[in-house]
Amino acid sequence: MSALKQPEYWMRGPVENIPALLQPVAHALLQALDEVMEIVQDFPEALLWHKPAGMASPAFHLQHVTGVLDRLFAYAKNEQLNEQQSAYLSSEGKENIGITKDLLLGNFKLQVEAALKQLSATDEQTLTDFRGVGRKQLPSTVLGLLFHSAEHTMRHTGQLLVTVNVLIETDN
Repeated sequence: MSALKQPEYWMRGPVENIPALLQPVAHALLQALDEVMEIVQDFPEALLWHKPAGMASPAFHLQHVTGVLDRLFAYAKNEQLNEQQSAYLSSEGKENIGITKDLLLGNFKLQVEAALKQLSATDEQTLTDFRGVGRKQLPSTVLGLLFHSAEHTMRHTGQLLVTVNVLIETDN
């Protein structure tokens, strides 16, 4: 590891203002943000919507992690999806040349910041409270939703890394 590179977030100590039991969620989201920004930094805009071997495009992964964080954190607050969230969900992965890499990265960064703000305001006593997911009110808890948001974000971060590297290698 170079002298300039920081250790992963979970090895940097507690994230300020985040309850102890939610530190792993904060660490994962901050790690994902760092990795996504690094992965996509020099990625060619022209390849944003490309789907190697029919897999999801980099643009989809960036849209999806942003949308999932927004939706799962809404459920954690015991809210149902609003019209804007539903519209965003239905637009995920639909090619739109007006959507730029900078817009996608900016939206993801803002969503991680909003998630951290919500984590800081989350009472640890509510972590086992029931939360219904979606129209069917599938059973979860505050902690289940927050944890899943973190692991889901990291899963797509890994997929984005592979997709971006395949596209760059194929393009060369």
